[in-house]
Amino acid sequence: MGFDHAAAKVRTFPQVPGVYLMKDAAARVIYVGKAKNLRSRAGSYFLKAAAEDSRTANWVGEIADIDFVECESEVDALLMESRLVKDIQPKHNKDLKDDKSFPYLMITTHEEFPRVEVTREPKQRGVKLYGPFPSAGALRGAMSVLQRIFKFRTCTLDISESDEKWQWFRPCLLASINQCTAPCNFRVSKQDYRRDIRRLQTFMEGGKKRLIKEMTDEMMSASKSLDFERAGVLRDEIKMLDRLEERGELETHEQPEVFYVDPKKGLTGLQRVLNLPNTPRVIEGMDIAHLGGGETVASMVQFIDGLPFKPGYRRFRIQDVDGIDDFRSMYEVVSRRFRRLSDEGESFPDILLIDGGKGQLSSAMAAFRDQDITPPTVISLAKREEEIFRPGETESIKLSKHSYSLRLLQYVRDESHRFAQHYHHLLRSKSTFDR
Repeated sequence: MGFDHAAAKVRTFPQVPGVYLMKDAAARVIYVGKAKNLRSRAGSYFLKAAAEDSRTANWVGEIADIDFVECESEVDALLMESRLVKDIQPKHNKDLKDDKSFPYLMITTHEEFPRVEVTREPKQRGVKLYGPFPSAGALRGAMSVLQRIFKFRTCTLDISESDEKWQWFRPCLLASINQCTAPCNFRVSKQDYRRDIRRLQTFMEGGKKRLIKEMTDEMMSASKSLDFERAGVLRDEIKMLDRLEERGELETHEQPEVFYVDPKKGLTGLQRVLNLPNTPRVIEGMDIAHLGGGETVASMVQFIDGLPFKPGYRRFRIQDVDGIDDFRSMYEVVSRRFRRLSDEGESFPDILLIDGGKGQLSSAMAAFRDQDITPPTVISLAKREEEIFRPGETESIKLSKHSYSLRLLQYVRDESHRFAQHYHHLLRSKSTFDR
């Protein structure tokens, strides 16, 4: 009777983001989950498939009641799910209660300019931890959304306010797109940066309404003091918090989770292998795909600190090449991409990775030469032997297949190929539909 009661009750749930709580016959919460659509997600536990799924089959029969807590966005639901699991400790969330292999959001509070990162190996001192969370991909998606509001850093730089060298440090792409306040270049004071970190902590701890009130009061005070620039910044941040439901869908921002890649070791290895003066932070990868020989498309993916940065992905329809010609197509897409960056004064990536061998690499370098643009570090990765080619060098670089550097480059290359093929399929579907 209890199961049927819960099944009927869930059909009345709203179709909004939130958290659902499964209860047994003694009214004890036995499972907590988050949902983008409460009615749809919670209702799936009462379908035949749930009784056959190995992850749920042994406990769905215990469900006698179900309740929900409505949230303003999927990001809010993700954070509430983590807090409730930690507080209630439902027995069927048992892995998430204890297992340290689950991801945490960690803020390094001991640093002058605290950084924010996702980790499966949380430190016990000098940090503030939130979690654990059930999905590293969803957590990174939420972090990408929140970084647009609170503009915290995610790099591993050891920044000190007393070290003047940081005045001349070149910030990464995140500063250019207004997603980081760039403490690495002293564009924000330690006091102001720490204030933003405290606001992030308030939000993570469920104090969104209190945070918006505090920021609104500060905005009004700044306006009365004729500090209109500060008032305008606060106004925009309040709007983003208010409208989080419009940008808080984690599927849009969720990052793929690849367990065999260690981003930090991969980047450190690339610095050594390519003889770079600094550890690279931004890698862009380019690939070409063909639509039955009649249409050619290109993809560009962007990785920051060894992880995909989906807002930086771009697609291109090749315009000046007839038929199949990967070399000329690569020449065109490199020309278009870097001509625009150069004209707009935007930062170049630290590494440009071309999918292919010497021919594709030569075409990319010809684009820089003909555009009279000084290139970043450009390399290509040939799929057959996984060889790395560099401009002007006849011998390829061959890394161990277990090398973290090679795995990171393969990750970038495979992601650019996937993204190109996805665009290819979209256009093919459109052309079929348009017939």
